[in-house]
Amino acid sequence: MQADPLLRPRCLVLVLGDQLDAEAAAFDACDPAHDAVWMAEVPEEATHVVSSKARIALFLAAMRQFAHARRAAGWTVHYTHLDQPGNTGSLGSELRRALRTLRPGSLRMTAPGDWRVLRMLREVAAAEGLELQPCVDRHFYTTVQDFAAHARGRGTLRLELFYREQRRRHGVLMDGDRPVGGRWNFDADNREAFDSGGPGQVPAAPVFEPDARGREVLALVRARFAAHPGSLETFGWPLTRAQALEALRAFVRDRLPGFGRWQDALWPGEPLLWHSRLSAALNLKLLGAREVVEAVQQAWSAGTVPLASAEGFIRQVLGWREYVRGIYWTRMPGYAEGNALHARAPLPAHFWSGDAPMPCLADALRLTLRTGHAHHIARLMVIGLYTLLLGVEPRQVHAWFLGVYVDAVEWVELPNVLGMSQWADGGAMASKPYVASGQYIRRMSAGAYCRGCRFDPAQRTGPRACPYTLLYWDFLLRHEPVLAANPRMAMQLRNLQRVDPGERTRIAREAEQWRSQEA
Repeated sequence: MQADPLLRPRCLVLVLGDQLDAEAAAFDACDPAHDAVWMAEVPEEATHVVSSKARIALFLAAMRQFAHARRAAGWTVHYTHLDQPGNTGSLGSELRRALRTLRPGSLRMTAPGDWRVLRMLREVAAAEGLELQPCVDRHFYTTVQDFAAHARGRGTLRLELFYREQRRRHGVLMDGDRPVGGRWNFDADNREAFDSGGPGQVPAAPVFEPDARGREVLALVRARFAAHPGSLETFGWPLTRAQALEALRAFVRDRLPGFGRWQDALWPGEPLLWHSRLSAALNLKLLGAREVVEAVQQAWSAGTVPLASAEGFIRQVLGWREYVRGIYWTRMPGYAEGNALHARAPLPAHFWSGDAPMPCLADALRLTLRTGHAHHIARLMVIGLYTLLLGVEPRQVHAWFLGVYVDAVEWVELPNVLGMSQWADGGAMASKPYVASGQYIRRMSAGAYCRGCRFDPAQRTGPRACPYTLLYWDFLLRHEPVLAANPRMAMQLRNLQRVDPGERTRIAREAEQWRSQEA
C-alpha cells in the first residue's frame, strides 16, 4: 500500500527559504505521488537577528511563490504561514509538530546554509526517531568536502590559489591550460572611479511588481513587523525563477559591460550602479551559480562584454562566493566567535536610522535601510571600514549585516563580515585588514561625498579631521604590534613611523573622544 502524501508521506522533503530550487538534489528519487514537501514561515527567523522589512518580505514572498509552483507541479506542500493560528514560532517546533502529525517514513533536505538551522533540525528529527538526510547542494561548483581537500595541509588559505584551481577544474575563461588574455586576474583594471560628473546614465535593473501573493506578504510584514528597520517602498525583487532569469539577462546585456571598469566606484544616492543585483536570487537558489557564470562567459565569447568585466564578475561567483562558503562550513561553529583585534565598542545607534555624521556613511546606511541593498564597496569600504576602525564588537556587526541586507544568508554573510570586513578571524580568510583613510572614499567617489562635508579627509587631527582618517591612524597605532608581523601592512606601518610622538598622542586622544560620542 503506497503512502498518501496528504496523510503519511513516504518521504518528507524539507525546503527552507534559501533553497527555492525545483531541481535540488533533495527532490531526487522523490515523486509527488508518494512524497511531500514541508515549508514553514516562522517569526524566529525574522527576529533571532533584527531583520529589515525588505529582507523578511523577500524570503516570505519567494517562499510562497515556490510553494505555489510546487503545488502546480503536482506536489503536496505542507506549508505553515506566519499568521496561521497555532504557528509555534520556530523552525524546530514547527518541524516537530509536522513530524508528529504526518509521521513520514524518511526526511531529507538540501544541506542548509546556516549551521544553527542544520543543528536544530537534526536534533528535532533525532528526537522524533528519524535521521535527517542532508543532500549535496548542486547549486555550487564546490562541495564542502572539495574545499576541505583544498584546505588540507595549507598553512594559510587564499582566494587567488583557490580561484585558479576553480578556473582550471571547470574550464572557465581558459585557453587550454592558460587563462584567456594571459592573466588570471584583471583586478588592477577594475578600480576606476567616476570623474566629477558621476556615473552618467546607468541602465536600471528590472523592477518586478509583486503579484497578489507578494502584496499579501507586504501587507503582512508592514503590520507584523512595523517596528523593524527598513522600508518596503522600493520593493521590486525577483521572486520567481522566471523573474530571476529575466534579471540575469538584463544585467548581462545592460550593466555587465561597465561592471569591471567601475565595480569599486561610489556615488551618492546610487545603491546599484553597474552591479548585478543578482545576489538575492542566487542566494535564494532561484538562479544557479553555473548558469550565471556560463551566461557571463558566453557574453564575453560573443564580444559584447570586455574580458576585464567578465573575469571580474566571474571571480566573485566562481571564486569568492565558493571560497567564503568553504571557509564557513570548515570553520563553524567556532568561526562565529572570532575577535582577533579584541574589539568591544557598541554599534552606533545611527546604524538603525542612517543619521551618521559623515555624508558618505549616512548615504550608505540610508540606501541600505531604504532598499535592503548596497554594492560591495559601500558594504566593505564605507560601512564595514567604519565599524572596523571604530572597534565595534564583531558579533554586533555580523548581526546588523545579516539582518538588514535582503541577500544575507549566514554562510556568505558571516565570513564576509567577520573575516574580510572586520578581520576578526586574524587573517584566516583575508591576508590583511581592509583599512584605509577617508582619502580612499574621496578618491573612489571623485570627491562627491566630501564636497560640503564639515570634515576633511586630508586631516587626521583637529576639529575638521575626517573620522575615517583619524580612526585609520588610531587603528594603526592600537594594533601596531599585531600588524607588524603582516608583510602586506609594511607600507602603511612605514608611514606610521613618520608620525611624531606628539601627533600620536593627539590621534589617540581624539579617537577616544570620537568613540565615546559614538557609544
